[in-house]
Amino acid sequence: MSVRPRILLVDDAPDNVLVLGRALEVVYEVQFATSGEAALALVARRAPDLILLDVVMPGMDGIQVLRRLRANEPTRDIPVILVSADVSEQTQIDGLDVGADDYLTKPVITSVLQARVRNVLQRKRAERQLRLASLVFRHSGEAIMVTDRDNRIIDINPAFTRLTGYSLDEVRGKNPRMLASGRTSREEYEAMWSAVLNEGLWQGEIWDRNKAGEIQPKLLTISVVRSPEGGVENFIAIFTDISERKAAQEHIEFLAHHDSLTGLPNRLMLKLTLEHALAHQQRSGCRLAVMFIDLDRFKEINDSLGHPVGDGLLLEVAQRLSGGVRESDTVARLGGDEFVVVLDDADAEVAARVARQLVKALGRPYEVLGHALRTSASIGVCLYPDDGDCYEELMKNADLALYDAKGKGRNNFQFFRSELNVATSRRRKIESRLYLAFEHRRLALHYQPQILQSNGQVCGVEALLRWHDSELGWVPPDQFVPIAEDTGLILAIGAWVLDEACRQLKAWQMAGITGVSVAINLSLHQFRQAGLPRLVADALARHQLRGADLVIELTESVAMQNPEATIEILQALRAQGVCLAVDDFGTGYSSLAYLKVLPIQRLKLDKSFVRDIETDANDAAICSATIAMAHAMGLGVIAEGVETQAQQDYLASLGCDVMQGFLLGRPMPAEQVFPAPPAPAGAQGESDGFDSDR
Repeated sequence: MSVRPRILLVDDAPDNVLVLGRALEVVYEVQFATSGEAALALVARRAPDLILLDVVMPGMDGIQVLRRLRANEPTRDIPVILVSADVSEQTQIDGLDVGADDYLTKPVITSVLQARVRNVLQRKRAERQLRLASLVFRHSGEAIMVTDRDNRIIDINPAFTRLTGYSLDEVRGKNPRMLASGRTSREEYEAMWSAVLNEGLWQGEIWDRNKAGEIQPKLLTISVVRSPEGGVENFIAIFTDISERKAAQEHIEFLAHHDSLTGLPNRLMLKLTLEHALAHQQRSGCRLAVMFIDLDRFKEINDSLGHPVGDGLLLEVAQRLSGGVRESDTVARLGGDEFVVVLDDADAEVAARVARQLVKALGRPYEVLGHALRTSASIGVCLYPDDGDCYEELMKNADLALYDAKGKGRNNFQFFRSELNVATSRRRKIESRLYLAFEHRRLALHYQPQILQSNGQVCGVEALLRWHDSELGWVPPDQFVPIAEDTGLILAIGAWVLDEACRQLKAWQMAGITGVSVAINLSLHQFRQAGLPRLVADALARHQLRGADLVIELTESVAMQNPEATIEILQALRAQGVCLAVDDFGTGYSSLAYLKVLPIQRLKLDKSFVRDIETDANDAAICSATIAMAHAMGLGVIAEGVETQAQQDYLASLGCDVMQGFLLGRPMPAEQVFPAPPAPAGAQGESDGFDSDR
């Protein structure tokens, strides 16, 4: 299923936005902004494929927005069509001079609008393809030669010079037969040219002689470039040196060297390929990069949806990896969800670019056997010769870099650094000590108060996991929780957190503290575990709590991983009366279409939006819009990360229901949350300040 181009409509008049949007939404994904400032904010978060920009708007007008876009490197090439009621020739010229790609006058005719948008997108696509073709030609690792219709050489790329020893001046105007070695017969040449002229393409192996007189086996692809009338204009020949592949072929042909599922090289083939590549690089002085790739949370998908779905996902991943590198590079599967990519003739800059592209490609949604899936990848990168000069050392260091990437939140890539040996040692120490800590009950819960804005009283607490180790000291949750997820220990820890939080809340109730709920966070592993609703029901029954006493928080990313299954689980929890909240709202991937049907009661504004709410207009707008939207949907709103009085006052002015943050109370042991004897409280059924009927 192809991805529809994204169009951003910018117009302060809602009627105009509605008309233009209806004209385009059948073919394109349409996004709206009603001011120049809002448009720039949307573009900064995710660049559209084209912008329809009204010229006359209050505040920042269309021309000013266009100047800002063209002055900024990431947005400079976004196509922009200006829209204005001003039909004067000078106004149109002024807009085009600033950098507009086209100009439409109001009232806009639908058919003209659609044609202009289509034409601009096609033109930009063609320009990108031309630039890419030029880059590929000059920077390709394969030798490329272009001849005219009479088979006279007119251009070669640098790789051709490296392979043959000939410069452009030495070969320009000459026939490629100057490379002939005499080992390819006349009959083979005649068959080759017959295929080229009749079918437009030929690929096969030939033997050529380089400038030094050495005979080289090459994989040659010849294709024809024809004029619109069908006549031959050029021939393009692509050479790949296959000398080492030929030398190794007899040795590796008898080996079972491919992965049975994906068809990719397996561990043995990777070792042979990399060792041969290293031998070549040592002679040529070239560099290469090794990438160790691991899918994030693949085991959870495999376990919850079954091996056929897991296998289908691995096949798609293999295809995306193979499609994201050159033919001269190597993609291998080691087993499970572990892959390795070897980039031939690649320095750090090339490796970073490819790794970034692969992270992006592997993070796109998947459709496997009717299941909509989302996963991501962590990648560790090391370079030859900087980080090792043999297979074992390069693989070890790429694995260390992968470990570092997973420790930094996944869905990223990291290069190997010598200090990673120390960091990895600590991570593995954390892993071993964490098992002991859980077994010997050395984990603890701290509780952060949540304050009801209307009366300043504590209406809830969030249970937060803490760990102090006798050897490691205080270990931050962002260091040990990912390890617990990787090892599967998170399920046992999560069950303990649920039980301990319920036990503590019941203890507070027995002490006369009522009208307070306790919130716990669920990771994707916990949320997808079999029997979660039963686990929650048992904990509530064991401690004689109502469902409304418990709040379960999950992030947007967790909620949107298989939304249909999410809704089913949430409905089962809601049937018990449990309150449900979406945590860190606005920072992950979500769909309003799903959000409106999720049986949730609360949204939690992420602290990243609260931090600069007084000084950043975009953050203020996001908070205001989120609160208004939530209230319109019957949801309560909790703001996280409230650290100053000014932040609290601003959020209060927007109608935020509940505040949470260091200003109002840091996470603390249970005995410090309600240190003073409680004032007389209402009945146990007293509201916590939210409408929980939804």
